[in-house]
Amino acid sequence: MLDVSFDIVEQYVRFPKIERREVQKILEWIRAQPHMPNLSEGEILIFYIACQCSSEMTKQVIDTNLTCHTHVDEFFNNLDPEYAAMERAMRVDAMFILPKLTPEGHRVTIGKLIDLNASNFNFADAIKLFVLLLDVFVREDDVRNGYRMVFDTSGVTLGHVARLGIMTMKKLIFYLQEALPVRLIGLHFINIVPFMDKILALMYPFMKKELVDMLYVHSNLDEFYKFVPKNILPGEIGGEELESAQLREICYDKVRSRRKEILEYEKLFRINEKIRPGKPKNSADLFGIEGNFKKLDID
Repeated sequence: MLDVSFDIVEQYVRFPKIERREVQKILEWIRAQPHMPNLSEGEILIFYIACQCSSEMTKQVIDTNLTCHTHVDEFFNNLDPEYAAMERAMRVDAMFILPKLTPEGHRVTIGKLIDLNASNFNFADAIKLFVLLLDVFVREDDVRNGYRMVFDTSGVTLGHVARLGIMTMKKLIFYLQEALPVRLIGLHFINIVPFMDKILALMYPFMKKELVDMLYVHSNLDEFYKFVPKNILPGEIGGEELESAQLREICYDKVRSRRKEILEYEKLFRINEKIRPGKPKNSADLFGIEGNFKKLDID
């Protein structure tokens, strides 16, 4: 499994309002659930802070997260970093986490294209890579009280948009809203393409008001710098950090170095539906019937 490597005691010192006994109560609850794997106290603490210290919400989000791992094959099957599709995603997409925090202590993730050939782009594999990277990173980083996710659309063409897939988008939005192990406080798009409206049109039908309210489409970078300071950003967008291509390799090397744990994690970090109390769940319980989402027309 992917073990938590941060100092748990130190996290309670950083967040003095959190009562450790409340986190341990959730730990006891999880261990009493026959259908769930044994999560560590550190993993539960990550979710607990993401859920703003609500025990009931934490239980619900953990169950939903594990259920997604079990039933969303596009994002949570074949996680092996040496799997051909994952290696391709690493060549095509730059997914990385900035080394420095914002002044408010928020962590920033960035996603962008490196290979601009639309025929090489696979949306589901890009999301799989991003979610895996996040799952690895949050178990190593100190717990944060907020994440800003940034998508740089420079180089995106209508050919890429045609390959997004409505059902895959629905599953991504569901995961961001219902199952994310971190507290999302901002979803930012920068270097906007002229057809950004087509991308947003794929997203809006599945977004709750809370997510819409934290969605920012930045027409210029000066506006964006109010949320993410210029100096902590990659060099090619005016920052003082390394270039995106270098930052992604640092992150991908971290993923590759934990390959053995990831393979075990893929197998064990999921629900055993056969022994879930009550009715077992399946993909249709989460997303409905997929048949109506097969076709996407781009004008």
